[in-house]
This record gives sequence, structure tokens and C-alpha cells, in this order.
Amino acid sequence: MKLKATFFILRFFNALAWCFHQPVVWCGQTISSPWLAGENTRPGRDVKLETNFFLQRFFSEILASLLRSGFGLRFCTMLLSTMLLSSCNQKNNTESTIEETSEPVTPVTVITINSGPIEEYVELNATSVYQQKWIIRSNITGYLQTSGMQLNKFVNKGQAMFAIKTKEAQSIGNTISILDSSFRFSGVNAIRSNGTGFISEINHQPGDYIQEGEQLAVVTDTKSFIFLLDMPYEMRPYIIGKDSVLLMLPGGENIPAFVAGSMPSMDSASQTQRVILKINANHVIPENLIAKVRLVKNANTHAYYLPKEAVITDEAQSNFWIMKMINDSMAVKVVIKKGMEAAGNIEIVSPVFSGTDKILLTGNYGLPDTARVKIVSDK
Repeated sequence: MKLKATFFILRFFNALAWCFHQPVVWCGQTISSPWLAGENTRPGRDVKLETNFFLQRFFSEILASLLRSGFGLRFCTMLLSTMLLSSCNQKNNTESTIEETSEPVTPVTVITINSGPIEEYVELNATSVYQQKWIIRSNITGYLQTSGMQLNKFVNKGQAMFAIKTKEAQSIGNTISILDSSFRFSGVNAIRSNGTGFISEINHQPGDYIQEGEQLAVVTDTKSFIFLLDMPYEMRPYIIGKDSVLLMLPGGENIPAFVAGSMPSMDSASQTQRVILKINANHVIPENLIAKVRLVKNANTHAYYLPKEAVITDEAQSNFWIMKMINDSMAVKVVIKKGMEAAGNIEIVSPVFSGTDKILLTGNYGLPDTARVKIVSDK
């Protein structure tokens, strides 16, 4: 009787293997279905229908054989139910274990969308220069007697800067004055400044022999101070028609500059046009200082934007998306349309996000369209 019961139980497990299409372990042995192993398969064959028919047949045969062997009806029913539940539980536990181990959880930080003004701009270089410089030249040939001039000294127009004594007066000395005091001959000529400004260059010292027309010094006109902006020609639409631009000096000082005009020629090598910018500074700015000029290309006073780290793109940078939380542990991919980029932020044109939507800031790179995540920081 025990032998018959064991035989029919083995046939029952074989039927279960056909039904669930996975191996069934019993007494340390694995019973596999021919359908699971890929056997007896052919196109158009309804495996599920044949398995159900086979299972019904073996259920009936097993139950009838156990009853003929002397087992009670209640015992047979309990035995078959226990086997069936054990097989189902084993399948569910296996699937649950596989599911838990195959879905990793990624630690992320999240933020909410920001709103406010945003500007897209370009920064160009501008160099400080003095347009007007007066060159002080000698009008006679002789020896430089006195100077009294120093670099950066301020002089007015018509002020005496140098005294030159002719070589004839240097040779004769005071002989003529001794012979006739009314003649008042000294042979010394004063060289005066052509304009108002500060002395930026001195070329000779007292005692030097000076030729007529030789340069003695350079006086820089302080009122001619400007900045020259090197502007690419394609940037003309962003400055033409504007009265002023923002000039940013090294050290963080910002000064408004007025657009005074542009040069009628372009640099052949760099293909840039020079624009004249005038400023009203309350302190002296040195010459040849390089500053930055910010030209606004686009602006939106009420925009929604995210940090660049939150926006993901493909290799061609043609598609953009973000990862948004739909609950406490799940993030999904949301395709976006981006607008301007400025100061490390990207404008989000569409879709519209609410202030409570949580968007991944870090940990978002390489995630699938739907991913399980764990929030470690909420900024």
C-alpha cells in the first residue's frame, strides 16, 4: 500500500511540474517538466490546455488509487491540498526573493523647482584706454636746463614744463648781458604744455642735449578716458539701440557704462568691432585694465528653473529629462523642454511643475525610466 501511494505522489508532482512550468523538488530530487526543458514542443501546440487535461486525469487517478489502497477520503483530500499549497508557497517565496534581490535602491538627494527672474547673457572683454595724449616736443636745439616734472604730476594747459638753453647761449654765456644790460639776452626758451592732464611719460632729464622737434614728455588727457569693447559682429543686435551696459571690473565692482559709438572698421584677424564705452567713476581707473561687459541676450522675469545637475541629456544633447519622485521610494523619467541657461541654472519651459514636486538632484545619472530610490537629503 505504501509503495502504491509513493508511486502516485511522484506522478502528482510530475503533473505539478507540467502545470507551473518550473522544477519541483521532492525528497531531494528535482522533477522537471518536458515543456520547461523545451521537449515535445512544436508550433501551434497549446501546452496549457494539454497540461490542464493531464492534471485533471492524474488527480482523478491518484484519488481513486489511494481510496482503493485503503486510505480514507478525508485523508486523501488533506494530503493533496497540503502538497498543492506547499508547491504554491515555494513558488511565491522564490519569486519574492528574486524580486527583492533584483531591484537595487539608489540613494539620492531631491529639490523642488525654483521660480524667479533669469537672464541669458554673454560676457565680452573691454580694455581701458585714454584717447587723447599730448606729446610735448622741443621747439629749439639746445640743452635741457630745468624740468621739475615728475610722472603722474598734473599740469594745466599752457603751464611751463621745461626750459631749454640754446647751444649758442651756452657757449657765449652772460657776455652779451655784461656788455649791454638792456639787451636782456639769456638764450633760455620755456616749453609749455599743450593740454590739461597728468604726465604719463618723461623722455629727458636736465643736462641732456635736445634736438629741435624731439619728444620731451607725454601728457595724458584725463577727460578722454574710455573703455573699448571688442565685440564680434554677430553680437551687434544685443548692443545696438542700448544706451548703457553693465561694466564689471576685477574685484567685483560694477559700473554702468554709456554706449558712445563704435569704430567704422573691424579687426581683420579676430573679426571684432570696437565699441566706445564711457563711464563716470568716482576714482581713477588705470589704463589697460581689462573688464567684462555683460550683454543680455534673453530675459524672463518669471521663470521656472532647476540646477544643471538635475537635468539629464543624451550624448547628442538633443533630448532632456529629469527624474521626479511619484512617492517616497519611486522615481520616474519626465521629458522636459528647456529654455535659457544662466548662472548654473536651466529654465524649464514644459511641463509645469508644482512647488511640492520633488526632483532628483544627485544620484539621478544612469537610472532607468522607473527606479527605486532612497532620499538621503531634501534640499
